[in-house]
Amino acid sequence: MSSLIPLLKTLPTSVAPRLDQGLSQLAINVEDHQREQLLGLLALLHKWNRAYNLTAVRDVDDMVSRHVLDSAVALPYVQGPKLLDVGAGPGLPGLVLAILAPQLDVTLLDSNGKKVRFQRQAVMELGLKNVTPVQARVEQFQAATFDQVISRAFASLVDFVTLTRQLPSPDGQWLAMKGPGADDELRELPAGICLHERHLLEVPFETAQRQLLILKAEC
Repeated sequence: MSSLIPLLKTLPTSVAPRLDQGLSQLAINVEDHQREQLLGLLALLHKWNRAYNLTAVRDVDDMVSRHVLDSAVALPYVQGPKLLDVGAGPGLPGLVLAILAPQLDVTLLDSNGKKVRFQRQAVMELGLKNVTPVQARVEQFQAATFDQVISRAFASLVDFVTLTRQLPSPDGQWLAMKGPGADDELRELPAGICLHERHLLEVPFETAQRQLLILKAEC
């Protein structure tokens, strides 16, 4: 029996069918243990959120779409194998992507201590061997380069690229998950950085427009 079973029993009965339907709409097939890990992540996030205010989303059914599925929708564009999630907060999208693509080597970076503590607890309880949580400010973070650097939380593309300029490999990519109004930000990109690809994202159960902007240096 999975060690996650007691944790999963804390979830409302509506959560698992909602997750299954959303993954089906995204054409993402998961093994049973991956499904349990995603549900376990939701249960942990819901449990910790009551005490530590990790996210403004309170309802666990809303967490399915606004956190897990909103992270999973980027999966087709994540190649890695070394992926850095900048401003990861409670580990989104990095934890979800690490569950769905175990071949990835995911580093989660955030300066908020309670959110990084949650990341570490989730990594331990979910048995994730391919995730490394790091507590540091991005401008002070020093590491070998990454194939892709992703974020769904940075306020602007300019800040995202400027503060992480040294972190992608020479042929690496920035993956910025944004709302619809990013054209002004694109026009303000630093010299030498350009838009490589733009993909509209349809998140199940959500009506707000989302897009993924893939940026590269020296296009």
